[in-house]
Amino acid sequence: MSALLQNAGLPPGLLDQTRILVTTEELFGLWRGIGQASTNPAIGLELGTETKREHFDPIALAALSTASFGEAMRQMASYKQLSCPEEIIHQTDGDEWSIHFRWLLANDAEPEVLTDLCFAWVLCIARHGTGTRISPLRVELVRPRAYAKTLERHFGCPIAFGAARNAIVFRSSDVDLPFVTRNAELLSMLAPQLDEELKHHKGQETFPERVRAIIQRKLAGQRPRMQDIARELHISSRTLQRHLQDEGYSFQQVLEQARHQLARHYLNNSLLELNETAYLLGYEDANSFVRAFRSWEGVPPAHWREAQREKVMV
Repeated sequence: MSALLQNAGLPPGLLDQTRILVTTEELFGLWRGIGQASTNPAIGLELGTETKREHFDPIALAALSTASFGEAMRQMASYKQLSCPEEIIHQTDGDEWSIHFRWLLANDAEPEVLTDLCFAWVLCIARHGTGTRISPLRVELVRPRAYAKTLERHFGCPIAFGAARNAIVFRSSDVDLPFVTRNAELLSMLAPQLDEELKHHKGQETFPERVRAIIQRKLAGQRPRMQDIARELHISSRTLQRHLQDEGYSFQQVLEQARHQLARHYLNNSLLELNETAYLLGYEDANSFVRAFRSWEGVPPAHWREAQREKVMV
């Protein structure tokens, strides 16, 4: 274990601490090291699957205590930020319900073993909660084809390699699947404590960080207006602008920061074309996005993406 931590650039006694704090880069390094050290290419699937509910953490137990699969995912999406610098994004589009993880503070693409773990964890919650062998419609992976049969057996569905994103896709009707593990009494005990921790966590965020997070949730083919964000915060546009100015920011600056973070995420963790990325970031065309990205990173997005891939392969 000490050799693994050393290779990841982490102190030898890190795991001996009561509370372990690492950056996203260090977390990725640790999981990348686990993947490289293991002789099992599907180690992430094993680590993301738990057979005994008594081994679940409070967040997972709270999710299992809810009424349905969809409610459980909403619960986890809310509370997950207490333990990891990630967002759980779930979206319904027609007959499909997709779930993916977004690491906004990441400089590199997420390790494959971590992707496997996250999706195995979602499936584990679904199967424990519904009491069935529910399987997704498919799992989409950016990576090239590898240990496909193992992945297909575990998830019970086709695996789409070389996809534009990492996502686990269920039927939209699965949102309403009832949980046999529903426990209102346990949820009433866990939720207030988690809500209090979440309130404290959000209280540590600066106002610009809260605004940026809301912008990122609304950046999906359109550019959020100041009044849209103000409405989400239950304040006026003028109040929003004043609070940002008090912190030394303008709304445009925070919007650009939000786009910059998301741009790095899309380029690192998907095969989206530049025009598709530009659309998701609310730009009118790819050229506008390229100009903005060059101003952030000093190089065009295609060159930056290639450099990141080469870095991971070293």
